[in-house]
Amino acid sequence: MGYQNRGMSLGRAVVTTGMVLGLGMITAACQEAETPKPLNGGQGASSGANQSSATSPADTKSLKLGALLPSTGDLASLGEPMVASVPLLVETVNQCGGVNGEPVKLVASDDQTDPTAGTEAVNRLVSVEKVAGIVGSFASGVSMAAAKVASRSKVMMISPGSTSPDFTKKASEYNGYWARTAPSDSYQAPALAKLAYDRGFRKVATIVINNDYGIGFEKEFITAFKALGGTIVNEAKPTRYDAKATTLKTEATEVFGTKPDAVAAVMYVESGSLLLKSAYEQGVSQNIPVLVPDGMYSEDLAKKIGQTKDGKFIAQGIQGTIPGADGTALANFSKIWEAKLKRPVGAYAAHSWDAGALLVLAAQASKQNTGEGIQSKIREVANGPGEVVSDVCEGLKLLKAGKTINYQGASGNVDLDANGDVLGSYDIWTVKDDGKIGKLGNVRPK
Repeated sequence: MGYQNRGMSLGRAVVTTGMVLGLGMITAACQEAETPKPLNGGQGASSGANQSSATSPADTKSLKLGALLPSTGDLASLGEPMVASVPLLVETVNQCGGVNGEPVKLVASDDQTDPTAGTEAVNRLVSVEKVAGIVGSFASGVSMAAAKVASRSKVMMISPGSTSPDFTKKASEYNGYWARTAPSDSYQAPALAKLAYDRGFRKVATIVINNDYGIGFEKEFITAFKALGGTIVNEAKPTRYDAKATTLKTEATEVFGTKPDAVAAVMYVESGSLLLKSAYEQGVSQNIPVLVPDGMYSEDLAKKIGQTKDGKFIAQGIQGTIPGADGTALANFSKIWEAKLKRPVGAYAAHSWDAGALLVLAAQASKQNTGEGIQSKIREVANGPGEVVSDVCEGLKLLKAGKTINYQGASGNVDLDANGDVLGSYDIWTVKDDGKIGKLGNVRPK
């Protein structure tokens, strides 16, 4: 797996959440809004005041979708590929005839990685824009707040990246109007715990971002690590930080000052980079390995954390996991992405494509451009039975002909269980000597 030996400093190696779990399988997993902007055939968006989330029927003449994703805030760098992916899906669908005989309209909104902003934005999407379905959000805290509004309004919401285990527990509250194309952290946290234990770490300290993602992951990690026989040295006084904090010196000193064998750091890129840089500059992280999950993935992670006095990247040697993409539709999606955007496919882009694909396919299957119609057919198009398809246009063609389908996505097979969850696969990545992200392998939970 290429893991660094124990005892290396933060500037030399930061270990993450890839590991052998169960029968040797490695697992892993993972929000103020601007006026929505219509894309790909959308009409001018209204910028009226926020309204309540009372149930509003969607425009049944054409399918209108919303995108609720972070263009700003702590997850902006991870959110960029998602923001770019959804318009590609809508453009592709409209080029092959749209849905139910009409072009699809898309209204995009920046949730700014903030639950309050996300709630304002989703209220606007369902009450003013009257969308039938939403791709989003990314941060679990944003999705947790937005899903309540969307489900009450009978708007189908599919997240490409909210991984908190709490969504599984609260699935019944959403009445089938919630799903996600990225797997839950209920896989990743135990994987991280076993990795720590297998590497000989018996005393681990945790530091997490104080939101649904961080606290949910922390809980799962602590339970799993203690079950293995390990000790969480700061369990009685956990270190949690505010995502909007501008300095994290105190938190860095606090968690590393417990002198653990290793630190499990559940963070987002912007704030996490600030903390790790502070820990390095204060000299408190020396010889204490750090384990990080997918929230720290970013192509510019090394630049954000900075360099040592001798010019080396502090992040050099970091390893991590992130929901990967290995679906049968990946090749076709990659071709569309690279032809249009002239760059490699980014993290979570495939998951965002699949979220949009499921929404349009379900609308076509129900022959209704409404949230209720989408909700009634979402699991049918995702799971089958029906003809296996990986091309969204082919799927729409078959559905228009009255046939049933089983969509196989770009991220994976996107089979949805009763809670709207998927399994999926994971990429193991590392920060190379030149500061660039490199892929080390791909793993799938059993």
